[in-house]
Amino acid sequence: MDSRDKKKRFVLLNSFSYAVAGILTAAQNERNMRFHLISSLIVLVLSFYFSISKLEWVFILFAIGGMFALELMNTAIERVVDLVTAEFHPLAKQAKDIAAGAVFVYSILTVIVGIIIFLPYVLKLF
Repeated sequence: MDSRDKKKRFVLLNSFSYAVAGILTAAQNERNMRFHLISSLIVLVLSFYFSISKLEWVFILFAIGGMFALELMNTAIERVVDLVTAEFHPLAKQAKDIAAGAVFVYSILTVIVGIIIFLPYVLKLF
């Protein structure tokens, strides 16, 4: 293995560490990210409890992963807008509102997916 391979591996590991740092920063500083983390843990526990199917797991994992990804993008957009302007600007507000709207739309979708998946299991309990 030559030194270029080691350098490429080091650069790749660094990029992962930056990504993890970003996720941890969002989890520590963003209330909505913490809400999504707690909600996801509850959903994962329910998924194990009800022994959902493999296909249902795929939908659950995509819902959770998509929610985290969108929340991270929303946070990044908010930070960049805050960095660019400290004063109120209508376009800054629109950028933040649009990013938040994307998260909201996806969160509605994930709730619908959750209802479709878990309602039959919950109804079986009664």
